[in-house]
Formats: sequence, structure tokens, C-alpha cells
Amino acid sequence: MSALDHPGIRKVAAALSEAGHHEAANGIRVLADAVRTAAEAAAAVDVPVGAIANSLVFAAVRDGVATPLLVLTSGAHRADPGRLAELTGADSIERATPAFVREHTGQVIGGVSPVGHPAPIRTFVDVALERYDVVWAAAGHPHAVYPTTYAGLVDLTGGTPAEVAR
Repeated sequence: MSALDHPGIRKVAAALSEAGHHEAANGIRVLADAVRTAAEAAAAVDVPVGAIANSLVFAAVRDGVATPLLVLTSGAHRADPGRLAELTGADSIERATPAFVREHTGQVIGGVSPVGHPAPIRTFVDVALERYDVVWAAAGHPHAVYPTTYAGLVDLTGGTPAEVAR
């Protein structure tokens, strides 16, 4: 089985193709090593760390109920939970557990893609990504990434552009 045959990568490739993002689907790269951090991903594809779109899943808690929140943030900075709470109207934004991430994305931490989830997830796309012509995102597995654009991320996810860091 080739690495591109991994179920998580196949699901992301299919989601990209179905959305009309064929260049992104055809551009999936399976890397020799896992790229679980923005710095590792940037080094692997030889781009600035800011051109990496980290897919961060949080639990947005309102009235005691946690719902998933996907934040696509530039690898050059961290998403601010207080800012995310303001943007969502949540009582708090909490780090998601690995089980919560897997439940809502079908993917593991370190390989969470912006697409290919069992159901749509409310998404914010970091406006800092707009300064890069090409951004790289995880492709459903810690060893896989794909090229896209800021506009492509917004289109693919139906995400809301936002300043997610302070």
C-alpha cells in the first residue's frame, strides 16, 4: 500500500477534488517524517513557518456544552483563546483532547486537515495567512501536507477570516 492509499489521506484528497480544488489534491505530498509542528512542516516543504496553516481544534464551551472549533492559524504565531471566545461568543475556549479531535475530525492531532471531516466544523481562518501566495496544510495524516492558498482555505472550509492572535 502506498502512503497515498492511507484512508485519511484518501479522504482529504477526495474532499479537495469534490470541492474543485484539484491542484491541492494533486499536490499532496507524503513526507518521510511526521510533521507535527509548523516548524517541522515548514522545513520539510522549504517555506517560512508563517506559510504553514496549522489546523487547531478547540472545544468552544457555552452553557456547559462543548462544540468543536477549527482554527486555521499561521504557524508564525499562536491562536489566543480569549480572542477566540470573543469571536465565537463562547464562555471559554479549551484545548481539545485527542479523543475530541478524532471524534469531530476523524483525524489524529498532527495530521488534522482543514477538510475531510465527518461533519462541517465552525472554522476561523487566520488573516495572517493571506500574505503568502501558497500555504501548506495537513492532509489527514502526520506525514502528509498539501499546497493551497488563503482564499482556498476560506472557500474549502466556509471559514470566517479573522485575527486569531493578539
